[in-house]
Amino acid sequence: MDLKTDSRMHYHGADGVYAGVTDEGILKLYWGESKIYKTASDAIRECLASLSPFLIEADHEGAERERDLILLSDKADLADPKLTQALKRYFDKNSAMSNRRQYCGVALVGFDADFYPGEGVKGVAADIASAARAELEQWKNRISDRVAEEKLQQIEIELFCLPLPSAEGFRDAFLRAMGLNG
Repeated sequence: MDLKTDSRMHYHGADGVYAGVTDEGILKLYWGESKIYKTASDAIRECLASLSPFLIEADHEGAERERDLILLSDKADLADPKLTQALKRYFDKNSAMSNRRQYCGVALVGFDADFYPGEGVKGVAADIASAARAELEQWKNRISDRVAEEKLQQIEIELFCLPLPSAEGFRDAFLRAMGLNG
């Protein structure tokens, strides 16, 4: 549990925290979240609602992201002592580097897509791609609406949409691949 972002429950917290440094020396911390649901609306809503507290909450000891920041500052080991110390300066409140952090998000939403052919039916790739492009506008609108509802307009978020023939089928296959189901 030491390295889990929520100390109370093994399945709560962010799916991951990723970092990068800009050419200007800003540490960009990306909180990761993924949701696989039957509908695009549900996946987008739940994913952005889960990300929001990590990204927009004011800095304080009880903030959702505080445990993640403690884990990064205390447990980070980048296999290079100089690099690890440089990273830790971004979390030292006595260092000027602690003011050079930017909170960002990375999200993956998966959902059922009706444009895939049914079980045992062959499809034409160009037709599937054309149907996906047509639905893309709806996904963009839903994402835009949820970003506004979650007050994330000023936050950098990389969001990946994964239309699936079956979200449930994907989940079952993933659990089997992980050795967790049947």
